[in-house]
Amino acid sequence: MLSETQISEFRTRGYLVLRNLVPDAVRNGLLAQLDQWVQESRAHDANYGFDTPDGKARFDLAQGHSAANPRLRRVANPVDISEVYQTLLFEGDLPEALADLIGPNVFFHHCKLNNKFPGADTRVEYHADHPFDPHTNDDGVTLLLLLDDMDEGNGCARLVPGSHRERYSHFRDGRFIGSTDPTLFDEFDGRADSLVGKAGDVCLMDIWTVHGGGPNQSQDRDRRMLIADYRAADAFAIMPPVVRSRFYRRIVAGKPTHVARLREGTMEILEPYPDDSFFGLQGQQAAGETMQ
Repeated sequence: MLSETQISEFRTRGYLVLRNLVPDAVRNGLLAQLDQWVQESRAHDANYGFDTPDGKARFDLAQGHSAANPRLRRVANPVDISEVYQTLLFEGDLPEALADLIGPNVFFHHCKLNNKFPGADTRVEYHADHPFDPHTNDDGVTLLLLLDDMDEGNGCARLVPGSHRERYSHFRDGRFIGSTDPTLFDEFDGRADSLVGKAGDVCLMDIWTVHGGGPNQSQDRDRRMLIADYRAADAFAIMPPVVRSRFYRRIVAGKPTHVARLREGTMEILEPYPDDSFFGLQGQQAAGETMQ
């Protein structure tokens, strides 16, 4: 599906943007399901939905959430509870594009919905994805689907080109903090590209690419994004997945294998963290929490 030029761009920059890949009809189905979850969240005053394989809350509510002012900032593994998300992420053009980059054999790892409401202070500090879920090799891609038009005004993602060839610790004082050293944030801001695009655009990002994103500073524009991680089928987890999906290791391209491919070198190994999502790990409170 991808051209040699596109594959070369991914290898060089650490990410590739595919314009208008997901049709409006599909995207509207995803948003209708998300809107339903937002409405359901009005009945809750703290994180909820502990039916996940790891017992963490599926629905993550930001500080300030209320019935009148819902702030559902993340849904963990919507694919576990919604067929429209399953169809998109397991079939068709998306797995085909992934196979061109890390195939021919590819499995689904996990997914999440990030929801930045207008005026919300939700942010994502600079980090890479592989340190959260180390595997025996690091052939992996994170898929970012823009569900709304996105620019810097409503908190688009920012990606640091070439950073997939670099390595940054996600530990401080021996503790996993879910981001790179904060003293590097200004440097990354100076290097990063803003992921500006239209609803339906897809970004394929290497799992070592450093990325982040600021708050939605607009007053009337949503910024909703579906994020899904995929790995080569011969990558096996070194520790249990941080956010486990019931579809973990589902083959979406090619075929499975029982033979692990090992990457030479070293990597940091985190201890499982108790937070429902990495927003808490990065120091951002959920609804109903108080500062310790």
